[in-house]
Amino acid sequence: MIDSLMWKGVVVEETRSGGRVYFGKVKQEGFSYGPGDTLYIGVKSLPYGIEEMKTEVSLYDADDRKLDWTFL
Repeated sequence: MIDSLMWKGVVVEETRSGGRVYFGKVKQEGFSYGPGDTLYIGVKSLPYGIEEMKTEVSLYDADDRKLDWTFL
């Protein structure tokens, strides 16, 4: 995790593949997670490509709250 004044940067790593996704603007308010905690990602194909980005990846907590999203 990376701290800034208003945001936390979170890197999520899929343990089996070693793939990583970086979420750079997770709100600090109510954020109580640390290294090794379990968060979840959701992957959705976009109906149209935005330049080379074709997938939206979202970060969720255990209560299904959307914490951040990014395009891949």
